[in-house]
Amino acid sequence: MDLTEATWTDVRDCETDLAVVPVGSTEQHGPHAPLGTDVLAAETVADAGLERVDREVVRAPAIPVGIAEEHRQFPGTMWVSEETFRSYVREAVESLAYHGFDRVVIVNGHGGNVDALREVGASVTRSGETYAVPFTWFEAVGEHTAEMGHGGPLETALLRHCEPELIREDRIEEAREGRAEGWGDWLSYTNLAYDAAEFTENGVVGDPAAGDERRGEELLELAADALARLLEAVAERDVSRPADR
Repeated sequence: MDLTEATWTDVRDCETDLAVVPVGSTEQHGPHAPLGTDVLAAETVADAGLERVDREVVRAPAIPVGIAEEHRQFPGTMWVSEETFRSYVREAVESLAYHGFDRVVIVNGHGGNVDALREVGASVTRSGETYAVPFTWFEAVGEHTAEMGHGGPLETALLRHCEPELIREDRIEEAREGRAEGWGDWLSYTNLAYDAAEFTENGVVGDPAAGDERRGEELLELAADALARLLEAVAERDVSRPADR
């Protein structure tokens, strides 16, 4: 059930305690991919995962702005502080729990959100209000994960499969020419860079030409299958908190 399209009486009458919340970011993804790449990816994977489970699940609207100040030099990028992001996601999850959806999977499409979402999951779970766990799609695609980058092969491939009209194919060479090969500026196991513009001319990390439509189809299959397994596990999990030792 999609909350955007449902009525309140539909929600009242549904018989599930499981919900999915897509979370992304509105930020640069190079000259060839849209600012909404992370939101689109989170929504696409969430919907594909829901299609694979044989149970009712509530699908909340996506949260489109995340922790992305590292891309601030690129026009159009939006961001909020980590504190604001954690509070917003936490309260959104708590509002679902108020209506009885006290098992929540947060489907994430942005690397900058990962640590904060883990904190939110722990916080709301330990409070006893709900059980929440984050799922980041590009961490669930096997050997492909190592090539994640930014606006690189994985994100470009997924969009070429799901939203091909949004990729500016005539800018792929431009994206390749200004790209960085890896994320950050590393020395002594320390990333010396705080902002993406310090190490990538146009915001791209990795080769977008290595992400074709067929690869995107495989990525979606892997991520959606992994999400479906997680949803089933969360639905069946004993979510009571352990007793003090």
